Amino acid sequence: MSKIKIAVVGVGGISGCHIRNYLNNPDVELYALCDIDEAKLKMKGEMYGVTRLYTDEDTMLRELPEIDAVSVCTWNSQHAPCTIKALDAGKHVLCEKPMSVTVEDAEKMKEAAERNGKILMLGFVRRYGRDCRLMKDFANAGEFGDIYYTKARYMRRRGNPGGWFANKELSGGGCLIDLGVHVIDYVRYVMGCPKPVAVYGATFDKLGGKKASAGEWQASSSGNGVCNVEDLAVAMVRFDNGAVLNIETSFDLNGESATDNSIQLFGTKAGAILSNGIKIYSEVAGHLTDVSFCEPSSADFDEMFTSEINHFVDCVKNNKTPVSTAEDGVMLMKILMGIYESSKTGHEVILD
Repeated sequence: MSKIKIAVVGVGGISGCHIRNYLNNPDVELYALCDIDEAKLKMKGEMYGVTRLYTDEDTMLRELPEIDAVSVCTWNSQHAPCTIKALDAGKHVLCEKPMSVTVEDAEKMKEAAERNGKILMLGFVRRYGRDCRLMKDFANAGEFGDIYYTKARYMRRRGNPGGWFANKELSGGGCLIDLGVHVIDYVRYVMGCPKPVAVYGATFDKLGGKKASAGEWQASSSGNGVCNVEDLAVAMVRFDNGAVLNIETSFDLNGESATDNSIQLFGTKAGAILSNGIKIYSEVAGHLTDVSFCEPSSADFDEMFTSEINHFVDCVKNNKTPVSTAEDGVMLMKILMGIYESSKTGHEVILD
């Protein structure tokens, strides 16, 4: 098979993680770039040596029918329209998380992939880290037993990215849909993807979008100075197997840590804490035992994206089902939107 021709729609910050790994994959030709910001588009074209540059996705898809696949790296609000256009044009798609900003749009995306017989892979990049592979291996081998309670935190003390991330019309929400989605999906994946059946949650907008600290992710495009998203979200998710997930996530919080990204799983045979590496807590021969890994067990940002992009290319090239499917994306949108609805009503939301 000749090199896979890939276009990237949306050339903001996250697109660099896609582009660099496509350029490093010998099976890929980075074929075209598309963005409504013409100045940024030209700059990225020069940076990466891409000459097929478009400010309109429809025109790109019409003029370049030879494109095989598309990475969608736009604002969240444009994930659904851009993805559906590419799928209807007969292209495979890797769409960044979250899948969309509504459950209805997510379901339309899934339907478009099925209608056109094309791959729709979701950018749940945490599934592709070495830490997740180790946790999944332990879970699949039954080492945890029945995982019945989990806790996940993705907290920033001062970490609102600003720009479009802070504009609900473009982002769909704040810390929950941007950060919480990562750890919610991580836990659900390790547990074997149980179906969510109910959520109870609360969101808060108390600190007014404090600027992200140096080194934190910041938006590369404007949100017109608006900040109308939550800076803290807390929730409980119940699954059909009886397991419960407790989630906390923040852009801004008057807490101790600059960043707290930790996951805890508790099973009938063992538990685990993931925070800069994995430690397993179990019992052996009647004695409490802590197990650590000889091999590296912490997540590496660059490694995760490399693994994710290479997996997408492999799926396109060999017609494989991706690890992170459209169905997973829809389930995550149901959880996220359920939490937002629960926060509005003050009551538990039952998911269908």
